[in-house]
Amino acid sequence: MASSTGSRWIRPEVYPLFAAVGVAVGICGMQLIRNIFTNPEVRVTKENRAAGVLENFAEGEKYSQHAIRKFVRNRPPQIMPSVNNFFSDPK
Repeated sequence: MASSTGSRWIRPEVYPLFAAVGVAVGICGMQLIRNIFTNPEVRVTKENRAAGVLENFAEGEKYSQHAIRKFVRNRPPQIMPSVNNFFSDPK
């Protein structure tokens, strides 16, 4: 029984599926860890939870304006700008 299950799922055709699911789980895990450790609204320890609602706007601004957002802020919102310009710009 175990060998038939292994031969059914461990095939070269299934490797891209494993890779896609692995990347998705990695992204979800990264976002979860980022929220737990750097989100100013998440308080894990009892001492931080006892503080109540904090009016700390600088920390919230630092969390929301992270490095990736700053990197893409002034870029065009296109995935492939050269292809888009080729088909949309008049000659």
